[in-house]
Amino acid sequence: MAEVEAREIVEQTLDDAELTWESPEPGVYVVTLPGTRKLSTTCSLRVGRHSLSVNAFVIRHPDENQAAVHRWLLERNTRLYGVSYAIDGHGDVYLAGKLPLSAVTPEELDRLLGTVLENADGSFNTLLELGFASAIRREYSWRTSRGESTRNLEAFTHLTRDAAAGPGGAEPAGGGRDDAAAGH
Repeated sequence: MAEVEAREIVEQTLDDAELTWESPEPGVYVVTLPGTRKLSTTCSLRVGRHSLSVNAFVIRHPDENQAAVHRWLLERNTRLYGVSYAIDGHGDVYLAGKLPLSAVTPEELDRLLGTVLENADGSFNTLLELGFASAIRREYSWRTSRGESTRNLEAFTHLTRDAAAGPGGAEPAGGGRDDAAAGH
């Protein structure tokens, strides 16, 4: 299959799936996959001469418990289709993979994007809990001390029960919001 044909398949598949995407240069696509746990996952697709590569940001470098996070990621890699968890030079976590151009079909691209979404969005809360538990507790304490909503922290109630019982008011690093940990 030629690059041009693969590009046409990618564009048509993204349109058919009604995904938000842009192409900053020929053969490069930045796709926004909507999530439920993670608000969205940005996924980059690049059609090359011989393959289609995919790269999607999952979370930034864990603040704590890095060995457990890395072990969790490696254990999941054995179950993934077309992508694997990877870590960049900064320690940020991505999903990355390649398919030969001959395998680029609407069905395979849909399956690949589904795998990315399922494993970026589906693993999001677990990864936050493993790598950012202290930041979650600080954020909860900071918000409750100011009477702010903790609705988006409800998935972490088991972590914040202790923070609610103890002394609060400590502002997390970064001015009170730790959305950077979440990758939002």
